[in-house]
Amino acid sequence: MDDPLEARKPKAPKAGRLLAIDAWIDSSLYEAGFKAREFWETLTIFFRRFRVSGWRRGIIELLSEGFTMGAAASVVMLALALPAFEETAGNWRQQDDFAVTFVDRYGDEIGQRGIIQRDSVPVDEMPDHVIKAVLATEDRRFFEHYGIDFLGLVRAMSENVRANSVVQGGSSITQQLAKNLFLTNERTVERKVKEAFLAVWLEMNLSKKEILQLYLDRAYMGGGTFGIAAAADFYFGKQVKDLNLAEAAMLAGLFKAPAKYAPHINLPAARARANVVLTNLVQGGFMTEGQVLSARLHPADIVDRGDRKSPDYFLDWAFEEVKRVAPQSGTHSIVARTTIDMNIQRAAEESVEFYLRQNGKEYRVTEGAVVVLENNGAVRAMVGGRDYGTSQFNRATKALRQAGSSFKPYVYATAMEHGFTPDSIVSDGPISWGAWSPKNYGRSYSGRTTLAMALIRSINTVPVRLAKDHLTIPPIKAMAEAMGVESPIENFKTMVLGTSGMTVMDQATGYNVFANGGFAGTRHGITQLLSHAGNVLYEFDRDAPKPKRVLSEKALSDMNSILVQIPEIGTARRAALPAIRSAGKTGTTQNYRDAWYVGFTGNYTAAVWLGNDDFSPTREMTGGSLPAMVWHRLMTYAHQNIDIKPIPGIRDPFVDATVAAKAAEAEKKAAQEASATTAERPPVLSSTTTRTLLEINEIFRTAPVLEAPAEPKKLSAL
Repeated sequence: MDDPLEARKPKAPKAGRLLAIDAWIDSSLYEAGFKAREFWETLTIFFRRFRVSGWRRGIIELLSEGFTMGAAASVVMLALALPAFEETAGNWRQQDDFAVTFVDRYGDEIGQRGIIQRDSVPVDEMPDHVIKAVLATEDRRFFEHYGIDFLGLVRAMSENVRANSVVQGGSSITQQLAKNLFLTNERTVERKVKEAFLAVWLEMNLSKKEILQLYLDRAYMGGGTFGIAAAADFYFGKQVKDLNLAEAAMLAGLFKAPAKYAPHINLPAARARANVVLTNLVQGGFMTEGQVLSARLHPADIVDRGDRKSPDYFLDWAFEEVKRVAPQSGTHSIVARTTIDMNIQRAAEESVEFYLRQNGKEYRVTEGAVVVLENNGAVRAMVGGRDYGTSQFNRATKALRQAGSSFKPYVYATAMEHGFTPDSIVSDGPISWGAWSPKNYGRSYSGRTTLAMALIRSINTVPVRLAKDHLTIPPIKAMAEAMGVESPIENFKTMVLGTSGMTVMDQATGYNVFANGGFAGTRHGITQLLSHAGNVLYEFDRDAPKPKRVLSEKALSDMNSILVQIPEIGTARRAALPAIRSAGKTGTTQNYRDAWYVGFTGNYTAAVWLGNDDFSPTREMTGGSLPAMVWHRLMTYAHQNIDIKPIPGIRDPFVDATVAAKAAEAEKKAAQEASATTAERPPVLSSTTTRTLLEINEIFRTAPVLEAPAEPKKLSAL
């Protein structure tokens, strides 16, 4: 039985329990701190035994700093390596199982792409002199280094300094393979860092034989060929196994600069390069002079291929299109009928090269890209750069460059769809959108102006005001994407002035909507895919998605009524075609890094970009200068001997007297403005120099007139 007194005993108060817990925590912390101090003192006493002084202390300090810096460097290297290793995502090792023969719009063969495994000759089956020629020229220490040949790099640098030019490259075969598989040819520090990391990664994941095999199979060898097996067949009509030493030396010389040394283009240069390869074989200890003497005396001859030049940038893009639209099952050995017109293609290449050669140094510009579409969406020409042999990077489809003012038509098209008209009045005055205060090109404002005049004069504040006060950013972004822009467009407010990166193909596709009646989704490079047995595997008219209208007829007509005035009285007068009405828009980005002209007629749309691969500024090149001139030269040729069609919404495709008079008046006004600018040019001489020149002028003005001596009578008689 429970004790009743025990049951009535009061419980400990809650405050007492809390005080007990607090005391326990305090005592525990004190004891932990005391033990920690005791441990630290013991540890300090222990390490005092290792304390050094004098010169030993200096060594220890250096090692300590070295470890610290090494740890920091490891973190930096890891940060640089992560972006490089992202490039290895995907099945990069697998060779394409498509083998495609391409023909142009008229059925003439223009090139091949892809490789079937049986076309790849194993390294073990290649002649010994073929392998030696490649190693002696490209990487003598290939089997000794681990991806990066530091000794070879030092040797190449010393040879280049001695020759006062670049005569040897320092990249190993593994580094070159990393570039071919994962990177582009752009000359930047970032690319070289990635290349180094990827080279080490390849060495860790592949054997030396696998690396050499991939290198020989994937390298571009000129003439539209990839891999040494394809090059042997193209240049010599032989298999790799049958190549002699002279032919092997010529092929080994192509890895450095396939366009420069391609024997079907420049046989003397190819033979001279082959002789350098033979010298490398001797200097590298791979062969003796006696073994290479016969190859020196009897250089290789090639199969006559005429002046064939394949549109390699277009073929690279078309090959990707084939893989996208072709049935994934069934035969992958295909004949692709493309849309390219080789006459327009050659005109596009010639136009870019002509003006870059003529004016490139003046404007400090080195590269260009062009895409030409017929207004049914067919890609008729593509220039991805000046020299495919030097750089296979396709600037027409892969280079993201700011569009500048050439983006403004997308903003104005959105405005037209929201009820604005060319005659709508908008203020051209100072504007701020948050911390952003955009200015006009000339740092001046014209007050109230129409939308038409704002686009013709390429005013910056008006599209910003439209986006800020009326449209917002999402509808403009949606309009550009609906018109065919595939590159990601920024959601930032600055995008209305073209700060988003776009490709030349994006621009040609987007502007083609203005040219083909407001419809998008018509761009294509492949019209038909056939098996070698003649079976139709794909047909654009049958299998491609149907085009969709993205601009109403009224918005289209309003936009084209503005755009046709830009080559006539606006910023693109150098693009105006003789007797044919055209439309378009110029674009120039900050610091003159990119210059665009995108224009169209009733027949064709063409986008032209000029700039530099390293994003360095040009010398004040605007879209209305060289890009407009390239466009003019190209389109003048493209419109010869064809039926001229009107631009949608523009009744007459030809320039009438009224338009010609307006253009002449604009030219006269521009000349007067230029003259006035010249007359009002600020002084460039110092005040001291100016004063001295005025004093000299005054001396000459007040000097006595000297009388000429009388002529001799003999001369006067004559």
